[in-house]
Amino acid sequence: MSVVGISQSKQQVDDVKVKVKVNGEFEINHNNSAINIAEKPTQEMSVPTSNGPEGSRDMDDVIHSQKLWAVGRSDPVRLRMSERGAGAAKPITVPSLLRQVAQKIPNNTALAVKRNGEWVQWTYRQYYADICRTAKAFIKLGLEPGSGVGIIGFNSPEWFLADLGAIFAGGLATGIYTTNTPEACEFVASDAKINIIVAENNQQLQKFIKVKDKLPHLKAIIQYSGEIAHRESFVYSWEDFMKMADNVPDSELENRLKNLAPNKCCTLIYTSGTTGNPKGVMLSHDNLTWTAKATGDSNKLRFGEEISVSYLPLSHVAAQVLDIYLSISFGGSVHFAQPDALKGTLAQTLKDVRPTTFFGVPRVWEKMMEKLMSIGKQTTGLKKKISTWAKGVGLKGNYNIQNGSGLPFGWGIANAVVFAKIRAALGFDRCRFFISGAAPITRETLEYFLSLNIPIAEVYGMSESTGPHTFGRTGAENRVMSVGFEYGGTQTKLANIDSDGNGEICMYGRHVLMGYLENEEKTKETMDEEGWLHSGDIGKKDKDGFLFITGRIKEIIITAGGENIAPVPIEDAVKECIPAISNCMLIGDKKKFLAMLITLRTEVDPDTMEPLNQLTSPAMEWCRAEGSTATTVSDILDRPDTAVLKAIQAGIDKANSQAVSRAAKIQKWSILPKDFSIPGGELGPTMKLRRPIVAKMYLKTIDAFYAEK
Repeated sequence: MSVVGISQSKQQVDDVKVKVKVNGEFEINHNNSAINIAEKPTQEMSVPTSNGPEGSRDMDDVIHSQKLWAVGRSDPVRLRMSERGAGAAKPITVPSLLRQVAQKIPNNTALAVKRNGEWVQWTYRQYYADICRTAKAFIKLGLEPGSGVGIIGFNSPEWFLADLGAIFAGGLATGIYTTNTPEACEFVASDAKINIIVAENNQQLQKFIKVKDKLPHLKAIIQYSGEIAHRESFVYSWEDFMKMADNVPDSELENRLKNLAPNKCCTLIYTSGTTGNPKGVMLSHDNLTWTAKATGDSNKLRFGEEISVSYLPLSHVAAQVLDIYLSISFGGSVHFAQPDALKGTLAQTLKDVRPTTFFGVPRVWEKMMEKLMSIGKQTTGLKKKISTWAKGVGLKGNYNIQNGSGLPFGWGIANAVVFAKIRAALGFDRCRFFISGAAPITRETLEYFLSLNIPIAEVYGMSESTGPHTFGRTGAENRVMSVGFEYGGTQTKLANIDSDGNGEICMYGRHVLMGYLENEEKTKETMDEEGWLHSGDIGKKDKDGFLFITGRIKEIIITAGGENIAPVPIEDAVKECIPAISNCMLIGDKKKFLAMLITLRTEVDPDTMEPLNQLTSPAMEWCRAEGSTATTVSDILDRPDTAVLKAIQAGIDKANSQAVSRAAKIQKWSILPKDFSIPGGELGPTMKLRRPIVAKMYLKTIDAFYAEK
């Protein structure tokens, strides 16, 4: 967006006036027009349903349905409501929720983004008004009810407005991974019957220009940032797009809103396509609004006080639920990081914003740890001794908190002298929740942050469960390496439990998806007749009810001897024993023994995000500790470096000592020349290991493991 565009947008939203009438009716006036907001009391048990004409019903009325799943884009489902507790809360649509929050805190900051060195803010009043304008502009462009609006680009106010505006207008908001190729974009756009694409810049726009002739449903593309290089009649700037709302009467938007229902689809989340074509996960209004409220209540979020930083990909369910819906539900303030956040600017944004909650994928926490460790290496003398002592106190103290025992001597001093200063330096001085998810995090990383009194809680879930299903809380409600436990209104069942207590994780509750868009076969594979969602993940619970992820059904290795082996615990054990390892993949399906592909921790090109040859500082330090002077992967492989190879074998031997059987021990291994990455194809958009693809890429290496000598 240009500077002029920002000024225009601010002028438009500043014209909005809010008034609360005596009879409880809430009215937002915008450009001499009005959209009425009815204030309604919350009812815990009564769920209105409607089978009458669409014009006679309220958008929060649940449409009658006996089906627990649906694949049609306009089909309703039966909500998995309980008779009491969190699962009994009255269903509500996304627009209705936002109206209520805008009524309660119209002048609170909803969104903020730094442009041209200054923070530009939207109040909830302005936020709501711009969403309505976006929805009316979509209607003007020809968005049909039930058709998709595809959004591709880095997090921004325009991303949020497009997402929610699509929902208000009766469309299906559809995030698209920025790493998608034109062919992958074509698949999603075709599958979702996307009418309109909202693209960040020319780079993303060009992906759709290349495949537009194959997309008969596509009517327009909107570019929300940068100069438009591709001038076509169907390409619009964000400013020109928003002006279209002026020619659409409020009555048209109201008619679209009346057709919504809590148990109808409003958002599509596309799976990463690790094992085939991506599937469109259909999430209802109730999936999103209920999950956000229930998880926030479980964590005791404070209405009107929460502050967050948006930087993780919004095409992923975790970022959408946290950044958009959790923030709306609790009247939170979302601050957008810069597009180069993961290239280094996130640290400054955190210092500027000082969030109350921070969610990071494991690699973000690892990079933060590496930076802190690098600073720590430069500390000497008395400061070094105090820091080392404090970290010991921090680790012991946090384990004591989790186990319900007392704090160690010196806790208060360590907190005041060391921990508080580190938190402030990171921008975490008022952060109450530190969260990791999307991929497994190592014990090393968790314990490092525990030693600084930054207890990270893991969250587990999937797109099909509207994000979170279990998560650790604070204090005694957390366990290292566990993904916590369920929140109110949800249930977990372990199916086909083995002798060690491992079983498939099955989920039930109002967070369970409606179905896969127009894919009945896959929907039936994922949900059983009773409505339980089968995750495909294997887990076990400890005596206190904490869930631990131990593998995935489709990843189970069955050796030539018939031994069933879950690769994830073995891979985690190896990474724990060898800190220099970044990724590893166990091999051995239908083979006589297990082998492993290994990658080392290396630096990443900040522009392309491709792994480099240069080892990270912690990896080089590990090499030096083992008697090697290697600074690159080539140094280790080309010579070869005996010291490093011996150290890795020692780590493998240590991991093997924990094996449950001889068949579960690693017999051979190989270091690969580069780390796994999204650009390289080894990792999917959500950082999941694409095992079949890796196996094809390194087929020669794998074959060499089992070649007869």
